Amino acid sequence: MDFEPIYIKLHRTGELTERVSKAVDMLKECKFCPRECAVNRLNVEKGFCRSGRLAMISSVGPHFGEEPPLVGRHGSGTIFFTNCNLDCVFCQNYDISHAGDGREISSDQLADAMLALQSLGCHNINFVTPTHYAPQILEALIIAIEKGLNVPLVYNCGGYESLEIIKLLDGIVGIYMPDIKYGDNEIAEKYSNAPNYFSIVKSVVAEMHRQVGDLVVNKQGTAEKGLLIRHLVMPNGLAGTDKVVDFVSKLSKNSYINIMAQYRPQYKASNYPELNRRITTNEYVDAILLAEKAGLTRGFRHER
Repeated sequence: MDFEPIYIKLHRTGELTERVSKAVDMLKECKFCPRECAVNRLNVEKGFCRSGRLAMISSVGPHFGEEPPLVGRHGSGTIFFTNCNLDCVFCQNYDISHAGDGREISSDQLADAMLALQSLGCHNINFVTPTHYAPQILEALIIAIEKGLNVPLVYNCGGYESLEIIKLLDGIVGIYMPDIKYGDNEIAEKYSNAPNYFSIVKSVVAEMHRQVGDLVVNKQGTAEKGLLIRHLVMPNGLAGTDKVVDFVSKLSKNSYINIMAQYRPQYKASNYPELNRRITTNEYVDAILLAEKAGLTRGFRHER
């Protein structure tokens, strides 16, 4: 095998087992995101994310709608987790994130899901909204490694992460894929109930970059490791794209950032007139121009 995921080495040394033990123990006083609810999830107490001891998933399967370096020829092996630590009023997956659509799954079953995706030829295991299930993912990872898992792990998150947990994942996650939803703390609190969002995201994404660096793509065009950032353009400039691309460009001019145009008003967006429409072509063009002006070139395409 030409490429070996970084988590294999940690498993060989026994370090991964120690990390798993630490993560599971932290469920006694859950602080897996900046909300720090401190509930005892081992005792089935639930905090903001409404999640208990077992992970919940809504679906598992190859995904061909992700970024090209993740999809390759055979798809990104996505595992969609239920619930979320954000409360976005425009959430496009509200049935999963807010309504709790999904089923509980054991660590053995989660490991089997990873292996099934690998057997289908998926180029990676893509954990979608994993923040509140980091211990369960790590438990399953050990089982999966011992059964032959050997593809990169993608941590596909909303960006509102605990810096301590991201540091715990150092040497385990090969590809970080955070959203940077907002460039303003007050806007983030208003529309996602996420205090200090941008301040937290900046420190978290900087740590992710320290761990894995810029996105590395192999000769086949698929990602092996690195940072892949997403930013959704919102109506009326509410995403603060100028501040987001400024931060990303200072992190690295070689950063891969997917500037997305698919905002649509869902969930409770109709209660907010400023959010209750799709973005215009000009708004998207302006976002692309801001990224280009900041010196960014990877991850987005703009037809003029």
